[in-house]
Amino acid sequence: MTGLLRAAIVGQTGAMTALDDATVSARARRLAGAIEPFAGQVYFARECHENYERLGFSASPGEANGVALPDGPAYFTSRGSILGQVPGEVVASAFAVFNPAIVVPLVDVGWSLTDAASIRAARSDGATAQLERILGEEPDGIGRATALLDQASAGLRPEGRPLFAGLVSNGRPGNPMGDAWHLADRLREYRGDSHTAAWISAGIDATEIGLLTELFWGLPMRSYIRSRAWSADELDTAESRLVDRGLAANGGFTDLGREVREGVEQVTDRQCRPVVENLGEDLDELLAILEPWGAAIRDAGGYLASGPHDLARSTGSTT
Repeated sequence: MTGLLRAAIVGQTGAMTALDDATVSARARRLAGAIEPFAGQVYFARECHENYERLGFSASPGEANGVALPDGPAYFTSRGSILGQVPGEVVASAFAVFNPAIVVPLVDVGWSLTDAASIRAARSDGATAQLERILGEEPDGIGRATALLDQASAGLRPEGRPLFAGLVSNGRPGNPMGDAWHLADRLREYRGDSHTAAWISAGIDATEIGLLTELFWGLPMRSYIRSRAWSADELDTAESRLVDRGLAANGGFTDLGREVREGVEQVTDRQCRPVVENLGEDLDELLAILEPWGAAIRDAGGYLASGPHDLARSTGSTT
């Protein structure tokens, strides 16, 4: 029986009823939270930073509670390398929430030091090495996790999803931990690409979605979004637009603003329906493997102790 068939609820008559949107949202968000530290540790892996240094990039600029933070040019070039050796404007377009005025010159720096194939290999090798250091080369459940991540990815469409498509086109590393990480990274980018499509289609721009997401997470405006390199003037102007449209007031949400931001998340969840349906009742098994791994990765300083998906769980949001 396929994942899609398992995801359907079969009544006494034998007719199949699709999962309702609320169930899809709950499952999609929990899966995103479980995948995040396992896939996203690539941006904090000391082995990645060391590999990038060997290519000529700067070392990690510092730590946050014992987690090594990424160098800017290395971050944009390594993650962007899955698209090929493309201009910084293309990387900025795909990453979406970062200020292109910062992304473009940092990508230029990156391509002056290395090429896409070299840093892509450094990225994959470093991500795999950190996971093997923390979890072991073949921890219990690795084969099943890989099979389920592959099942979750089956038949996912690439249109409008450049980072997901780039990972598909580059193929798997070919070792147990590397293959599991690569498949998780694909699903992470699939949701991220879907999220970008959701807020763009809602008529929201990068500065605006950043401010609205901070409020949705329960953070003050201009806190997390500063990591996306927008200036104070740009953020002030964005907030003024949100106020004019009735989405924000006095530094917080209006009822309409909360409704609009929740709508963006719901659209993102619905785009992840194929992932949820592919897994069906196997989702719980995958979560039972990934969630303890995520905790171990955090405990070892391989990922932030409190990242975006932790904030999101308190509000029902992801980004």
